[in-house]
Amino acid sequence: MSKKVLITGGAGFIGHLVIEKFLKETDWEIIVIDRLSYAGNLTRVNDVITKFGENGEKRASFMFHDLKAEFNKDLVSKLSDINYIIHIGASSHVTNSIENPYIFVQDNIIGTFNLLELSRNLNSLELFYYFSTDEVFGPSYEDKKFLEWDRYNSKNPYSATKSAGEELTIAYSNTYDIPSLITHCSNVYGERQYWEKFVPNTIKKILNGDKIIIHTDSNNVPGSRYYIYNEDLAKTILFLVLNFKNAQKLAYEKTNLKPTKVNITGESLISNLEVAEHISSLLNKDFNFELVNKDPSRPGHDIKYGLDNSLLKELGGVYDRKFEDGIANTVEWFISNPEWLG
Repeated sequence: MSKKVLITGGAGFIGHLVIEKFLKETDWEIIVIDRLSYAGNLTRVNDVITKFGENGEKRASFMFHDLKAEFNKDLVSKLSDINYIIHIGASSHVTNSIENPYIFVQDNIIGTFNLLELSRNLNSLELFYYFSTDEVFGPSYEDKKFLEWDRYNSKNPYSATKSAGEELTIAYSNTYDIPSLITHCSNVYGERQYWEKFVPNTIKKILNGDKIIIHTDSNNVPGSRYYIYNEDLAKTILFLVLNFKNAQKLAYEKTNLKPTKVNITGESLISNLEVAEHISSLLNKDFNFELVNKDPSRPGHDIKYGLDNSLLKELGGVYDRKFEDGIANTVEWFISNPEWLG
């Protein structure tokens, strides 16, 4: 019997590829919820569904809903037989969270609460999947890689609200016995990313001849990230959903804690200056940049994060193509689709 999966934030950068993976690799019915904020784009969803023709149109449907609003009776009825919830939808821009933290509290805490309230009344639910970030652990010093249950150390309102969403998920899992999975993820890049993010914004600036600001630590060392390609992340999300029981068993054996937590990360640490250099080479254009330390407009921004993905490796769910290949695909796509550069 076919399953039903609800994907929040499905019109977003990560969510639309998760839809594609489920359409391709399962026969499940997919319900997408999104409020279509500035970073959400229904074109992403439509493009994915179109790839699968009549089958895609039959199996995937879209519902407009803002998660910080309670689910009305009509929505609750339509979602009454959901088997899987993948909660990706969130406000995620650090600078925006610093300028207006209230929105992030509403979206990332209240929104998660409303979804958990829906979940605890679903007799059909087999998994609640909360998608979180490496930023909940704060900056990584001396090449520290955080394990799944290490202490939170939020440095900005965005990461604080994601930590709070995790805690709500943990509480509901233990109180109401909701089978739950929490993943932390490193920096994601790839096609159809919103233009304000570092990779597409760098492509845009190099094409326009604009200066790129590279933030550094006090020793003038550029900030760096463990980058993961968006398609590889979508594969991992699908893998963890389909192999949740195995992940749950192995994680509990290692920690004696629940719910299940898994770290997802790229394997290679790459500085933002190196990212710009790769893009410059692919575009065959020189670029102007400035190294900036202690930018007053960026309080709460960290220079580096780090995750230990030993658990995911043991499960066999690591998909990580070389950065050189992923960034080449990304640059080529944006060149062919310049309207996505804002």
